[in-house]
Amino acid sequence: MRAADQFLSAGGHKLFAGWCDGMVKRAKLPLHGEWHADCQACALADAAELHFTAPHPRPLSPKGRGEMDQSQGDVMTKQSPVRCSRVAMGSIVVAWLLACELAAETKPEPKLVPLNPQQTVLIDKEGKRVLLKTKVVLREGLLEMLCCLKQTKEHESILSLDSKAYVVHAALLAIDAKPGTPVRFVPKYQPPTGQRIDVFLNWTDSTGMAHRVPAQHWVQHSNRKTFNEPLAALPAGIKIPDDSPMRYDPKEKLLLWDGPMFEKERDRHLALSKDPAYRKAIEKFFEGSKIRQMEAHWVFAGSSFSVDEKTGEKSYLAEDGDVICVSNFATATLDVTIPSSSTNAGLLFEAYTERIPPKGTEVTVELVPVVKK
Repeated sequence: MRAADQFLSAGGHKLFAGWCDGMVKRAKLPLHGEWHADCQACALADAAELHFTAPHPRPLSPKGRGEMDQSQGDVMTKQSPVRCSRVAMGSIVVAWLLACELAAETKPEPKLVPLNPQQTVLIDKEGKRVLLKTKVVLREGLLEMLCCLKQTKEHESILSLDSKAYVVHAALLAIDAKPGTPVRFVPKYQPPTGQRIDVFLNWTDSTGMAHRVPAQHWVQHSNRKTFNEPLAALPAGIKIPDDSPMRYDPKEKLLLWDGPMFEKERDRHLALSKDPAYRKAIEKFFEGSKIRQMEAHWVFAGSSFSVDEKTGEKSYLAEDGDVICVSNFATATLDVTIPSSSTNAGLLFEAYTERIPPKGTEVTVELVPVVKK
């Protein structure tokens, strides 16, 4: 059954009645309870050819005004009037539903061309997209990758792709994406460059509902680390509780906090002193350790090649697994444009567990080059 038919058979005209009345009043359309041959609202309802399951007005028969042709199976009497303007508004709504459904039925499926034997890397040349068929391999923990290659870095990547990395690079080139340069650390930090690539994640949940979200939705700033704030000296009279995650390093003159700080802990530690510098540090711990979704975007850094001096054979360096990174790697195909350490102690991001479907869920990663206007 088509969506519009389901809408009507379920009494959709009744559900829309109150809404239509409001629209009619705002539009100042006539509210009369009989069929009018010269009324645009009545004509619109007739033109829509609606098949309501309840009585509704139809064109007058040649027998004359005020009578209905009973062969049409519809009845309109003085005892059961229907507001023609309401019907007209309902007609507009249902006509819109029909038009949307027709558009969905007639829209051709995109032509996807697989680039590898596993058919896990596909290009939509017309739609300017690359699609990666991946699986969820991690839901909790610190991250270096959003997506790595199969059997490489699954312990620090949410998704795994069964493919060679150079195939992903070739797919992006095939849709005219422009590679740049990987991150550089010497003599000073230089962020990766290249065309911006928007990354979307598509999957179907256990109820059959389809989802599509920006990839940043699955990544959060890590609060599984030690936060530190400069503090010349611990305020006089403060005794840090034995069960507190806070400590003071007098040598480095740093106040330290391990992990997230919640409101109860914030209030408890603020009550220890009224010293402005100390209180500012506590507030920074609280704000800095809040759950925050990743904001950074990716660019097509393009990794790089190494050449074997003996054989002259080229190797694509992202084959170590560095496909879509959230930590900076000079070998990354796609990398974030912010300073993001790859050392375990300095990892910026972790999996946003509550938003990630179960392990093994099939996820289509959609790579869309952003064209500057």
